[in-house]
Amino acid sequence: MIETHAHIYLDEFSADIDLVVNKARESGVDHIFMPNVDETTIDAMLAVERRYPGFCHSMMGLHPCSVDDKFEIKLREVEEWLGKRKFSAVGEIGTDLYWDKTFLEQQKEAFNQQCELALQYHLPVVIHCRDSIDETIALVKPFAEKGLNGVFHCFTGDVRQAQEIIEMDFLLGIGGVVTFKNSGLDKVMAQIGFDRVILETDSPYLAPTPNRGKRNEPGYLHLVAEKLASLFPESNLAEVIDKTSENALKLFNLEPEDGL
Repeated sequence: MIETHAHIYLDEFSADIDLVVNKARESGVDHIFMPNVDETTIDAMLAVERRYPGFCHSMMGLHPCSVDDKFEIKLREVEEWLGKRKFSAVGEIGTDLYWDKTFLEQQKEAFNQQCELALQYHLPVVIHCRDSIDETIALVKPFAEKGLNGVFHCFTGDVRQAQEIIEMDFLLGIGGVVTFKNSGLDKVMAQIGFDRVILETDSPYLAPTPNRGKRNEPGYLHLVAEKLASLFPESNLAEVIDKTSENALKLFNLEPEDGL
């Protein structure tokens, strides 16, 4: 399995990071991809990558919840880092209308600039779109027409939105929400299938059932895979893992044997 979205460099993991990584390996996780948040998380993220070379992979980006009236300064640091070394993606970027709408226009501008950087550096984008899927699809379309690809992380939308995303040749990032009893995401995915899906946990957030409410971690990724597989009686768990892993390796331009 490929864990495509985990913030295991955060303080929530500082006391037992080795245990968390070992449990992930033992559960069948072959790679962990780590999205950046902002300038305050870069050092910690890169330290985890150095600690587990070939297993943990860093992205570079500015999270929409860290966008404010000084976002241009923060974006300059993102751009500087993208010019210094190789990253697996530009992320986590996007829009968020859940917490605060104050800086929505700045979020859109930050997103547009980072999509341009992704095109410049031939990297995929990892997109956050909490309560803003339609707005973000509209922002992505002109970049998708230029060849940009990526994933809508933590997808929780409806069938129409899923189809629009897939039509742009983007992927759906599916995590613990699909296991939640009343989320409705299981019914959406049952109609959409798993051909354009990658697996994620968004650790330490959104732990899947039966661990809901606890700290999430990559070792729980198998619970997402198992729930997804249960939605397709004609398929099995191995097929879901194989396809989602193939999608992730292709998205992040990683060979199957890299780091294994």
